[in-house]
Amino acid sequence: MNKTLLHLEGAAALLLTIYIYYYFNFNWVWFFALLLAPDLSMLGYLISQRMGTILYNLVHTYILSVSIIICGLLFSSEIMLALGLIWSAHIGMDRMVGYGLKYPTSFKHTHLNRV
Repeated sequence: MNKTLLHLEGAAALLLTIYIYYYFNFNWVWFFALLLAPDLSMLGYLISQRMGTILYNLVHTYILSVSIIICGLLFSSEIMLALGLIWSAHIGMDRMVGYGLKYPTSFKHTHLNRV
């Protein structure tokens, strides 16, 4: 049941960010071009398991993406707002399909399940 709630929470975040992106009439080419960009954080695993876990988890929490959305709103920056929304949509999409934050033991150990 808890995993189901986390998947639904991810779906809700994804749908909300898509709606807000649509509401502001941002460019959909940029949305789809950048949607998977946060996964570049996996390159940290080329350095070490520890570095990969830290970098991946940092990029796959809402802390930074929502901070960018807030800055975009505060400073009336459409670019920051759009990037924060795309980033948050990526995180929501990951959670919806079952990808979670990584444990340092293995890339396949996440807080949602074993991938």
